[in-house]
Amino acid sequence: MLSDVIQILIYLGTGINLFFALFVVFYERKNPSTIWAWLMVLAIIPVFGWAIYLIFGFEGRKHKKFAEKAVRDEQILSDFMAKNPEMFHKQFSLLKKKSILPMPNSEHLNDVVAMNMRTGASAYHTNNSVKLYNEGNSKFKDLLKDIASAKQYIHMQYYIVRDDNLGRQIIEALAEKAREGVEVKFLYDGVGNAFNSINFNKPLKEAGGEVQLFLPPRWIRINYRNHRKLAIIDGRIGYIGGLNIGDEYLGKVTRFGFWRDTHIRVVGDSVHDMELRFAMDWNYTKGSRLRLDEKYFPSIEPQNNQVPMQIVSSGPDTRWNNVQYAYFKMITEADKRIFIATPYFVPDDSLLEALKTAALSGVDVRIIIPAKPDHLFVYWSSLSYLGELLDAGVHCYEYTKGFIHSKVMTMDGLITSIGTANMDIRSFQLNFEVNAFLYDSDFTSMVDEQFNIDFDDCREITKVMYNSRSTITRIREAFSRLISPLL
Repeated sequence: MLSDVIQILIYLGTGINLFFALFVVFYERKNPSTIWAWLMVLAIIPVFGWAIYLIFGFEGRKHKKFAEKAVRDEQILSDFMAKNPEMFHKQFSLLKKKSILPMPNSEHLNDVVAMNMRTGASAYHTNNSVKLYNEGNSKFKDLLKDIASAKQYIHMQYYIVRDDNLGRQIIEALAEKAREGVEVKFLYDGVGNAFNSINFNKPLKEAGGEVQLFLPPRWIRINYRNHRKLAIIDGRIGYIGGLNIGDEYLGKVTRFGFWRDTHIRVVGDSVHDMELRFAMDWNYTKGSRLRLDEKYFPSIEPQNNQVPMQIVSSGPDTRWNNVQYAYFKMITEADKRIFIATPYFVPDDSLLEALKTAALSGVDVRIIIPAKPDHLFVYWSSLSYLGELLDAGVHCYEYTKGFIHSKVMTMDGLITSIGTANMDIRSFQLNFEVNAFLYDSDFTSMVDEQFNIDFDDCREITKVMYNSRSTITRIREAFSRLISPLL
C-alpha cells in the first residue's frame, strides 16, 4: 500500500515537473540560457524540481506588478520635473555639448553621461562633496552622527537590517529622532529581513516613525529583492554603497572576519536624486504616499572640491538594465585600466566578451572576488568565468584578508562606480539596484589607491594555479556554470 502511494507521488511530481517545463518554454519570457538552466533543474530533480522553480524562478504577475510601479515612478519623475523645469532644461542642454566632463581629454566619455541620462533619467550634478569609506565602522559612526543632527527628516532603505547590536542601535537612534518630532521613514526588504523578530521595529513605530516592508516574500518569493541601500538626511546628506546594517558589516562575525566594503557619504545636489529614488520605492509600498514637498529638496550651498556625479537605478521597475549598460560602457570605453571588486561574479555574455576584448586590446583588467565565499555555487560559477578570462590576459584575485563585499569599478583613473549592484545576472535582471557614478580623477585615484592595497591582501589566481585544480573542483565549476543564469 505504501509503495503504491509513493509511486503515485512520483508520477504526480513528474507530471508537475513536465507541466512547469512546458510553462517555462512557452509562457515565461526568459532568455534562452535561463530557460535551458531551468529545464536542466527540472530534468535532474524529476520529482521536486517544480518546488525549486516556484521558490526561485516563478515570476507570477511580475510583469504586471512592476509595469504598474514603472508607471507610478514615471509620474513621480514627471511631477519632479514640473517643479524643477530649469534644472531639467539644463540637463537636456548638456546632451548637446561636446564636452560635459570637467576633466581634460575626457570628451570620449561624454557618451557615458548621456546614456545614463537617456536610459534612467539620471541627472548630472557637479555640486557634490564626497567622503569615501572602505569599511563599516567609520561609515556607521558618521551615519549615527548625521542621524542625531537631523532637523527635518530621515529617510532610509536597506536590503538587510540585522536584529543585532548595530541594528538595534540604528533603530533606537531613529526612534529618538522620531520622539523629537523629526520625520522618520524606514523601508526594508521583505526577504532580507524575514528572520527578524516581530518586535524589532517596535521602538521606532511607538516613537512615531514609519516602517514599511518592500515586497513581502509571500507575495513574490525569493526573486525581485530591493537590494538598494540609501540614507537621506534633511535632503542635504546622503549615503549610498554596499554596506547593509548589521554586526557582520563591522567585522564582528567570526565566519567572515574583516569586512571589506565600500560606501560614500554625499553632501550636495545628487542627494536629491537619492531622495527621488526613495520616494519612488516608498510610494510602491502600502504606506502613506510621500509627496515631493520642498522640504525634501532644499537648496544646497556650493560645495568645495566638487565631484560630478549621477545616481543610476535599475531593476524590474526600469525599462533598461541601466547599471549593466553603464558597466558595459565603462569597459568598452577604457583605454588604460579597469579595476573591479565584486563579491559575486556571474556576468552575462555581453560583459564577459567586453572584458575579454578590453584585456586583449591591452587594457589592464583586474577583478577581485572573495576567497571566503558566502554562497558556494556562486563562488564556483565565478571561478569558471575567471578561468575563461585568464586566457584573455585578465588578472584575477581572491581577497584573503576577510570578506570583500564592495561593488566597485574604476576606469582609466577617471570614472568610479560605487553602489549596490554586483557583477552578476541577479543584480542586472532581478534585483532593484542603485549606483553612484562619479566623474572625478582625484576621487578615482583615491579609490584606485585602495584597490592597490586590496591587491596586496589578495591571492592572485594564475593560469598555472587554475589549471591544477582538482577534478571535483572542475565538476563543481561545470555544474555551477550551467545553472549560473539562476544564481
